[in-house]
Amino acid sequence: MFAPPAAESQGPSAPPAGMFDSMPGYEGTVAGGGGGFLPPPMPAFPVPQPEPGPEQPHWNIPSITEDTAREAFALFASSKCCYSSAPAKDGVITKMDAFNTYRYRLETFTELRSTEWSHEPYRGQPVDAFAQPPPGPWDILAKTPTFYVDDQQIMKVPYTSSMKPCHDCVGMGRKPCKDCAGAGNKVCWVCNGSGYRHGDDRCNHCSGRGRENCSHCQGQGAKQCATCQGKQQLLVYIKLTVKWTNNSDSYVVEQSSGLHAENLSDVSGKELFRDSQYLVYPVMGFPDTTVVNAAQRLVNEHQGKYSRTSRILQQRQTIELIPVTKVTYSWKGKLNNYFVYGNEFQVNADNYPATCCCTVM
Repeated sequence: MFAPPAAESQGPSAPPAGMFDSMPGYEGTVAGGGGGFLPPPMPAFPVPQPEPGPEQPHWNIPSITEDTAREAFALFASSKCCYSSAPAKDGVITKMDAFNTYRYRLETFTELRSTEWSHEPYRGQPVDAFAQPPPGPWDILAKTPTFYVDDQQIMKVPYTSSMKPCHDCVGMGRKPCKDCAGAGNKVCWVCNGSGYRHGDDRCNHCSGRGRENCSHCQGQGAKQCATCQGKQQLLVYIKLTVKWTNNSDSYVVEQSSGLHAENLSDVSGKELFRDSQYLVYPVMGFPDTTVVNAAQRLVNEHQGKYSRTSRILQQRQTIELIPVTKVTYSWKGKLNNYFVYGNEFQVNADNYPATCCCTVM
């Protein structure tokens, strides 16, 4: 025989709407659901206007040497168990073509605030509701965030905390056990309540009683209320969530080397330009016009999108060069090629000319 499945435990009931007081400035606040997002107030002082970033009169585009290309190819071949080292060792480089691929990245660091009614078991915490009007959600001091690092802080809104009887257990601290309907015991699942298993053999599981103590409540018929944890009272308050987010978007200039674009997401490049201020000005003077156009578009999108729901604290824009070099080499009278890309000098050689057919058993 197998024991019957235990009854599923049900979560606490939702608190009634009348449980929450009407707080000045927070009349629309609801319970649960992640809270309502609150747009920041209009600044009391003029917002500083973005300034053009530092001029970059010389955009230095580095290229790799033959020795670097050869060493990267050798490391690549040695990392493959089925690749012969001969092409990397004996191949003669005949041509190297550099492809200058740029990545523009814009980061907008924002602060978002939301409120919702919340509660916790009352353990003697201060009760301050209506002692004075609560401060507005954007007037409450939060910690100083680290720029461009996602973070979150949760706090109680001052002067909103009150003590209420627990709605889930009606202030009793305990709830009837759902598994045994509050009886503290239930019909023995082995003998189905008869007290015997076969003929006159007494049921060993319930000692012939036909009933067994409920394992969920240890025979007490009630369990501690999970909502108030047996305290009978709840501290009810408005919870403020402050969320800092680094919103990032990138644009990579399309390159015609033949290397798949997805390879470039795994590597870093050489930083050519960096500008960080409250609001950045779209980059100007860069030799690739597609980067200039992308910067204009992304800056306008970010400043329009995030200023409506959040407070922009800082913006940063960077341009980096992701070097891509197509290397053509001769081995055994035939021309082949491979790519060396990124600061890490990663190699891609889809048509390596000396592989063996090895299998893993």
